[in-house]
Amino acid sequence: MKKIDAIIKPFKLDDVREALSEIGVTGMTATEVKGFGRQKGHTELYRGAEYVIDFLPKVKLEIVVQEDILDRCLEVIIAASRTGKIGDGKIFVSTVEKVVRIRTGEEDRDAI
Repeated sequence: MKKIDAIIKPFKLDDVREALSEIGVTGMTATEVKGFGRQKGHTELYRGAEYVIDFLPKVKLEIVVQEDILDRCLEVIIAASRTGKIGDGKIFVSTVEKVVRIRTGEEDRDAI
């Protein structure tokens, strides 16, 4: 099993969720996070005062999938979240050793 951590722009969340649902992904966790990469934040004006926003709002998706659909999931996330502008985000993939559904005790493939 693989865990996908995708950091995307907040307004792309519904597009990504719908696209993943269409290919059979049944669950994910979304967390509002803040961060920066190459875009290094930006400057805004508020009541005549200029200030720097270093950390920009993002959404972190955590999705656990079987290896056989990993590549398709990555393609779908990229297609649904890409704007072509700086700050589109990143995807990290890691290995999951074990999954347990708390309510039933099911494990691994059955627990996803």
